Amino acid sequence: MSINVAIEKPSADGQHKQRMDRMYKVQRHFYDVTRAWYLLGRNERIAALKAPTGGSVLEMGCGTGRNLIQLARSYPEATIYGVDISDEMLVSAANAVARKGLRDRVRLAQGDATLFDGTAFGKPAYDRVLFSYTLSMIPDWEKALHVAADRLVPGGELHVVDFGPCSGLADIAKASLYAWLKHFHVTPRTSLFTSVEILADSRNMFCDRMLTHRGYAQHAVLRKR
Repeated sequence: MSINVAIEKPSADGQHKQRMDRMYKVQRHFYDVTRAWYLLGRNERIAALKAPTGGSVLEMGCGTGRNLIQLARSYPEATIYGVDISDEMLVSAANAVARKGLRDRVRLAQGDATLFDGTAFGKPAYDRVLFSYTLSMIPDWEKALHVAADRLVPGGELHVVDFGPCSGLADIAKASLYAWLKHFHVTPRTSLFTSVEILADSRNMFCDRMLTHRGYAQHAVLRKR
């Protein structure tokens, strides 16, 4: 591994970690090429973060580091943090960050999104937190959302983009997509909007929601007052 990867905490779900490591041991080598055409809305969400100068951006479920590199390029005066439960994915992320010469600006940690408290980075709160097509792979995804909301500074924002209800697609297209995603342990969170509304109400946070690409992608933003 080309750069150090900190350890946040043991996983709350050891089986989930093992499943992710098994799946990505091989897939990580061609993950970005195969996912580029159907993980829609990632760049738009990154642009919408508008990270403040000198701020901090945390991606939960950073995978191969593709988004971390895009974040570092988009916000050259921010420090970027990435957490993933899979050691295999973090190997790819660490190598990618090193190849791009971003070792000083991107920090990585192995950890569980449902337990994250910033211990690995020595930083308990962040200006922006991003979930990009990861909630659909986290078994206790609602807990992960609550944990992320607790990691925001005042005025900080939590951004989500993930598979949506596909309300604008033909029924057969939606069924085929959902069946295909199931093979990769992906479950679209069709109740995401309801969950973020409840979370926002419980924390007195601003909440915004949006569907794009005919409902294929769903976006949510929570802002801490």
